[in-house]
Amino acid sequence: MNVIDAIESRRSVKAFDPAHRMSEEEIQQLMSLAVLSPTAFNIQNWRFVLVQDPALREQVRAASWNQAQVTDASLLVVLTADLKAWEKEPNRYWRNAEPAVRDYLVNAIAGYYGGKEQVQRDEAMRSCGMAATTLMLSAKALGYDSCPMDGFHFDAVAKLLNLPADHTPAMFVAIGKPLRPANPRGGQLALDEVVIRDKFK
Repeated sequence: MNVIDAIESRRSVKAFDPAHRMSEEEIQQLMSLAVLSPTAFNIQNWRFVLVQDPALREQVRAASWNQAQVTDASLLVVLTADLKAWEKEPNRYWRNAEPAVRDYLVNAIAGYYGGKEQVQRDEAMRSCGMAATTLMLSAKALGYDSCPMDGFHFDAVAKLLNLPADHTPAMFVAIGKPLRPANPRGGQLALDEVVIRDKFK
């Protein structure tokens, strides 16, 4: 499936076949594609928690307004943001670059994020959003459907997953085989309502 087809056919599906299991090879392929998602300064500030233990899934479902896709999807990915990724051995993000380039960028990372808590959070959330899109389109290309989710109690999920203090949940992506086709699209706004050329009038 090409990218355009994946974008046009991707839908948010909530009813998954609970008996279906993804192979480890499929999971590895999905995650290998997800980590190619862009991040500012290549800091790769997403962390992907694959919730596979059935009992833990049930607990996460309880913290997610009892939404069935949390337990019924073949794979539940909790995208979490490492808010301090920028300061954790930043040389490793540019280990393959020329020394002058690496030194410049590592210094720029510290200057951009240091002491700016809101910038750190905003950037991490943007990164997780882009990675979620990569996951959903990759899943579609592999014959799966998905559902992005933010309908959950963030603090409760963070506790269940034992997230470090400098991490925060961003969103879920549930991936699996649908039980039925997605409903028709609710209705996209016209391009002339959402596309602004140069500036608002």
